[in-house]
Amino acid sequence: MTMFAVATTAIVIAMVLALVRAIAGPSLYDRVLAGNSVGTKTVLLIGLMGFLTGRPDFLDIALLYALINFTGTLAILRFFSYRKPSTAPAEPRRNVEPSQKEGAP
Repeated sequence: MTMFAVATTAIVIAMVLALVRAIAGPSLYDRVLAGNSVGTKTVLLIGLMGFLTGRPDFLDIALLYALINFTGTLAILRFFSYRKPSTAPAEPRRNVEPSQKEGAP
């Protein structure tokens, strides 16, 4: 039982470190990777708790959570790969009179 307590403590510490990385990550991809790591560690915790309680159906829940974590990570990365980051402020729009449009006589 002591070995499982140590394993649980180590997983929780790794989750806290990944959450710190998610908050302080310098780029978006560091934050997504940290979120994926937290999800993976959650799968490990669910599996460990299922083993400790003697309930093998927790492994099914852990596999489902792993699948949701993987597809969520892919969806977030795909969303941000199509989004253009705006680094420069937008230029103010000018009011154009109808006579000033191109092609107007």
